[in-house]
Amino acid sequence: MPSPNVVILLPPSEGKAQGGVAKSRWTTQSGTFGKSLNTPRKEVAKALLAAKGGGKPLLGVQGALLSRAQDANTQLVGAPTLPAWQRYTGVVWDHLDVGSLTATQRTRAMSSIVVVSGLHGLVTASDPIPDYRLKMGARLSPMGQLANWWREPLTASLLAYAKKAVIIDLLPNEHRGAIDWAQVPQAIRVDLVTKSGGRMGGHNAKVAKGLLARHIIIASSTPAKAKEALSTFRHPEFSAKVAS
Repeated sequence: MPSPNVVILLPPSEGKAQGGVAKSRWTTQSGTFGKSLNTPRKEVAKALLAAKGGGKPLLGVQGALLSRAQDANTQLVGAPTLPAWQRYTGVVWDHLDVGSLTATQRTRAMSSIVVVSGLHGLVTASDPIPDYRLKMGARLSPMGQLANWWREPLTASLLAYAKKAVIIDLLPNEHRGAIDWAQVPQAIRVDLVTKSGGRMGGHNAKVAKGLLARHIIIASSTPAKAKEALSTFRHPEFSAKVAS
């Protein structure tokens, strides 16, 4: 995979496609960050197995969604996979719409989009991942609050991967807590703001993040153009603002 000109940090989605490719089964060493994050991934998978996949307080769902999540979380190793961009099905990912990009743009997206995940730590858009459910803000025994627990290895892996790339931070606060930002001086935090200047939230914020990430992917053929993309983004209802 080529070194990216830009790294766009996105959250995973709670909604995920089911199933996967049986010939591509997940291990803790899978994907771009499998080598550097193998050990912490093993610990999370082991803790989820010990917790029988997790209950309602940990996973935040009930009924059929809880049963599906518990089944997935106890069968992670060896589970069939899908590339992350196909596994995640939430609002951000729907509006990013990787499938409709040109071949060149899609190749760029595969290395540029990096997801901050409670299970994986980090994954690129192309990395094979299983069905699972685990929020970065969850408290999982024995590691405690996952964002705090992940911070050191996740930050080191991000820095090793990004190298000289521009890093665009589109993360919610829950996921931002998993990164030691003092160690990432090249990061640019972006807020999505309404016409009146207020920060966007909820569904609309997710729509905006997906559209902005798509715009950056299309525009970022060089690091300089990646930065320029933040000022050239246009939408009738909101704009991108670099946080101070």
